[in-house]
Amino acid sequence: MNVLVDENLSPKIARSLAALFDGQHTIVHIRERFGAGVNDLSWINQLSTEGRWIVLSGDRRISKNKAEYVAFSSSNLIGFFLSSGLHKSPVVKQMARILTLWNSIETLSGTVAGGAMFELPMRSSKLTQLRRR
Repeated sequence: MNVLVDENLSPKIARSLAALFDGQHTIVHIRERFGAGVNDLSWINQLSTEGRWIVLSGDRRISKNKAEYVAFSSSNLIGFFLSSGLHKSPVVKQMARILTLWNSIETLSGTVAGGAMFELPMRSSKLTQLRRR
């Protein structure tokens, strides 16, 4: 599985996941791949041409901005967005929740169509699919 951790999450999360899943998954932080401040439409379009990528993000604007939503929902990407409360939590809490939900992330990534977006909840184990608001 190829995983991109976006700019709204700490590079420490990407490095930790990459070390933990070394040999199983390719996990990179967006700055490592595209540099700082890359435009959302640019990386969405680029990664989509490369096939299936999983995106871990704290940036819920993608589900609210029409152009970004259309680009993402018609891509090969699968998005997992931290809930508002989880995004505001310390990195250790974010990492703990991502690891707790990792099996669900892997399962959904293999079964849903590209363009799907899900919320990673603060407490529940249920991942809710996001729709444009």
